[in-house]
Amino acid sequence: MRRSYLVAMREFSDNLKTKTFWIGIFSFPVLLILFIVVPSFLERAREVRRYAVLDRSGWLLKAVEDHAAMPDLKSVFTTLVKRYRTNPASIKDFPQSLQKLAPVLAQLNDEQIRMAAEKIAGIFATAGSNLNLPADAVRALEQFRDEIRTWWKQLPPDEAARYGRDLSRSRYLRVDIPTDVKDPEKWLNEQVKKGELFAYFIINENPVENCDGCRYVSKNLTDTDLYEWFTSHASAVVRSRRLAEKGIDEAVARWIESPLRFEKTRVTATGKIVKARSTDIVRQWAPVAFVYLLWVSIFTSAQMLLTNTIEEKSNRIIEVLLSSVSPLELMTGKILGIAASGLTMVASWVVSFVLGIRFLPHLLHTPLKINFNQILSDPVYITSFLFYYLLGYILYASILVALGSVCNSLKEAQNLMQPVVLLLMIPFFTMVPIARDPNGTLARLLSYVPLFTPFTMMNRAAGEIPLYEYFLTTLLLLATIVIAFWGAARIFRIGILMYGKPPRLREILRLIRLEGGSPPPSLPAAESSKSS
Repeated sequence: MRRSYLVAMREFSDNLKTKTFWIGIFSFPVLLILFIVVPSFLERAREVRRYAVLDRSGWLLKAVEDHAAMPDLKSVFTTLVKRYRTNPASIKDFPQSLQKLAPVLAQLNDEQIRMAAEKIAGIFATAGSNLNLPADAVRALEQFRDEIRTWWKQLPPDEAARYGRDLSRSRYLRVDIPTDVKDPEKWLNEQVKKGELFAYFIINENPVENCDGCRYVSKNLTDTDLYEWFTSHASAVVRSRRLAEKGIDEAVARWIESPLRFEKTRVTATGKIVKARSTDIVRQWAPVAFVYLLWVSIFTSAQMLLTNTIEEKSNRIIEVLLSSVSPLELMTGKILGIAASGLTMVASWVVSFVLGIRFLPHLLHTPLKINFNQILSDPVYITSFLFYYLLGYILYASILVALGSVCNSLKEAQNLMQPVVLLLMIPFFTMVPIARDPNGTLARLLSYVPLFTPFTMMNRAAGEIPLYEYFLTTLLLLATIVIAFWGAARIFRIGILMYGKPPRLREILRLIRLEGGSPPPSLPAAESSKSS
């Protein structure tokens, strides 16, 4: 083992000196940053959707704008209150009316802040909801209502983005139709055609009765955000009008329409029933991410071993190494050295991910609602990942190092690797089905297939797996590793000195039965003498 250790240290140090290794180290954090930052940047850089509304009803457009202002104002009030409670001096960029209103809003809870936004917007979701507000809050809202409404209606989209990224005011801008236009629809079509307008809406004379003649016109029908935003608010306003006309109380209507919801709970290991949290649901799916990382790391490490073996064989470095160590010691050292390189790379990926989810959301002002640190620090996941990474890597490394020993170039190895790659695709495609049912028939069946055991058992980590399954699958996997390592060693000792045309898969299996020094029967005499 001392010589194998020296070979392993040589492999590990050589990998640290290669550009490919460091590209693998730094590519993950770069991709992680791009994955988080680029969509956020693109969303911020998105053009404001300019639209127009031809309102033939005479009332729906104003009602929709009032209704749409409520969630925006609630978001602004919430931001104002948070900043005021943290540091009163930090609200100086808000208008004077909101600065004066901040001390009053800071005394309200979330539901009362929503009611305050409804009062400013001019709508009330429930009858008499304003009565639930303190008297001083009602007086303050009535005092500053007109000022806030005027400020909000005149607020440009770019300035609205300062008070919240998700405000509809920062994403959509309604354009007035000129009063001197004789044919509004023709003018609107020309504006859409020129790109001056993203889209326009037409509201019929009586939208409460029916929606005949209501249209949405745009050249871009794939971006449905504007359509869904305006339609949702228009539908809510029309619904309220219809209920009022029929004399149906809105609270009663909401009660009738409210669906029957079952509270999600889970059973703990002690048999206690507790309420399921969002973290519990994410934790149930967390093994999928670990399996993907396991799949990538094993495939990358084994591929690194294969490439390294073929490269040293083609450069005749192997012959020099075999003058000092035995084939078994050389193969063992190479497998352990690449394993250390793979673990280093995976560790850097995990550290990058932890730092990314810790700091990037705060830099982007979008804090995470889920505690990923609790999931990443779960000893079940970490222990399972390290255990199955090592066993899975040794299994596949044994197979690939044997294949690499009989090939002279990567091009030759590609044909022999196809069956291995196809086998590796099975756990990749079954990640989601197994995560949905970790104790189902598919999961149990694949758990007892040694080539798939590391991925399947890692994927089942969130479920309560019987201990006997852990024991039996691990025992079967270890036995398979011993057989694969033994077979790989017998192929490696002969194949590593073989040159010329690579043997077929059937001929490779025949090498296992050959005794040391015996020439492989499928090789020409000249090549056989080399191998002996």
